[in-house]
Amino acid sequence: MSGPTPDEAPGIKLFTVAEANALLPQVTPILLRLRDLKGELDVAKTELNRFTPAMRSNGHGMAALALERQIAEVIARISVGIQEITELGIEIKDLDQGLIDFPSVRDRRIVYLCWRLGEGEIAYWHDLDTGFAGREPI
Repeated sequence: MSGPTPDEAPGIKLFTVAEANALLPQVTPILLRLRDLKGELDVAKTELNRFTPAMRSNGHGMAALALERQIAEVIARISVGIQEITELGIEIKDLDQGLIDFPSVRDRRIVYLCWRLGEGEIAYWHDLDTGFAGREPI
């Protein structure tokens, strides 16, 4: 597969492996926080889905409302974290795994440097259209 060349994608922040690795200490705590918030969101949504419309009108309305407020607050906090990362030019692929991609250039075409929580440094890349399954060692 071949991705666009850097000339075909003006305005995209492109990272070297060294630049991407240098951002990992800044990005890792944000991703950890986002992963935890995503877990909290999943739990709250599951709890809210247990309330049927009849239950909401039969004494459980306040509990459902509290969960809805909690969900809205967690979503707002997730949005802030996502914005922090995307403003750096990094793409978030999966909050549960802490999976992110850094646009980069390889063989004069744009690819992604791929990293996820738990990995020491960036050691993989993939084409824009292959995703995590297409990761290859750098």
